[in-house]
Amino acid sequence: MLQRIVAELRHHIPFTILGAVISIVAVVIIVATGALPSVSGVSETVFYVLHPLHVVLSAGVTTAMYRKYTRGRLLPAILVGYLGSIGVATLSDSVVPFIGETLLNLPQVEAHIGFIEEWQIVNPAALLGVAIGLWNSHTLFPHAGHVFLSTWASLFHIIMALGETVEWIQFLPIFVFLFLAVWLPCCLSDIVFPLLFTKGNIPIEEG
Repeated sequence: MLQRIVAELRHHIPFTILGAVISIVAVVIIVATGALPSVSGVSETVFYVLHPLHVVLSAGVTTAMYRKYTRGRLLPAILVGYLGSIGVATLSDSVVPFIGETLLNLPQVEAHIGFIEEWQIVNPAALLGVAIGLWNSHTLFPHAGHVFLSTWASLFHIIMALGETVEWIQFLPIFVFLFLAVWLPCCLSDIVFPLLFTKGNIPIEEG
């Protein structure tokens, strides 16, 4: 299991870095053009679009991975898909960015826990993802989409905390927290978490 986890984490480093780099470039452009106040004003709305979409993808992939290797077991698949997506998406999109924002002493730090603050959106999103995962066990494309979508959800959580200005020296730690917010939680959600509830020798799928 440890070897499979390490292999999966290593496999996802390149496109997690790519997602973080694209996000940082977007922030640089926003700051350079003076659009940060406007973007910051709508960032919460954008976050609560991206975060539920992330939850849908996470629940779909987690459920599909579990379902694929357990031959049925409907109720456990629903629970694994729901808890895996809500728990890890919250860690990725909210908790890790919140820790980074706090350490950077950004001016408008808030946790923004989606399944509590916007429960009527995020929880149904998780159930929709579970339904998709039960219907289709194909995981390769959704997982790649999950990683990039998670990066942007984490990014807009950070933008909410930036306020109207940002120091250029802060871009490097923001990049680090974007990478950490996506890399480990997404692999935990899509790969490690569902496989913890399966038995036997299970090959890791790359995707």
